[in-house]
Amino acid sequence: MSVPLSDKDILSLKAGDRVLLSGIVYSARDAAHKRMFETLERGESLPINLEGNVFYYVGPTPSKPGEVIGSAGPTTSGRMDKYTPTLLRMGLKGMIGKGYRSQDVVDSIKENNAIYFAAIGGAGALIAKTIKKVEIVAYEDLGTEAIRKLEIEDFPVIVINDSYGNDWYKQGVERFSSI
Repeated sequence: MSVPLSDKDILSLKAGDRVLLSGIVYSARDAAHKRMFETLERGESLPINLEGNVFYYVGPTPSKPGEVIGSAGPTTSGRMDKYTPTLLRMGLKGMIGKGYRSQDVVDSIKENNAIYFAAIGGAGALIAKTIKKVEIVAYEDLGTEAIRKLEIEDFPVIVINDSYGNDWYKQGVERFSSI
């Protein structure tokens, strides 16, 4: 599936779907989210256009010689939850991370026709091989938490929260609790 995402793309996905993403995503972690939120509170424009875009919650390690990025595994998404509904209202369409999202975020995903994907934690070196190009686009002073433009190819994710309000984590618990 190509990113940025269209509404049609998002509506076609259901919790539990496995997807290979290709295109452009942006890295953004805790410090970048806080700074974006503060920027919006001051009535200023964000350094990137969120419309249709996807954030990957990652703080990559430095790259080794000849590589475009170091290890690039997902970070825990819940730390961005207090900022996420605002960013979704601004046009953000997808997020990639790991772990549960708050009910406020799940509701906002549904309200804004967005999606939350999980990447495999502990596989940062493997995931880094799907990142073909990296460019810092904002907040360079934040180091690993700077916003980066990442060109990805066949980046493996699973839909956790779809735009219909479904939660793959909860569905999985329900399935296995009856065994």
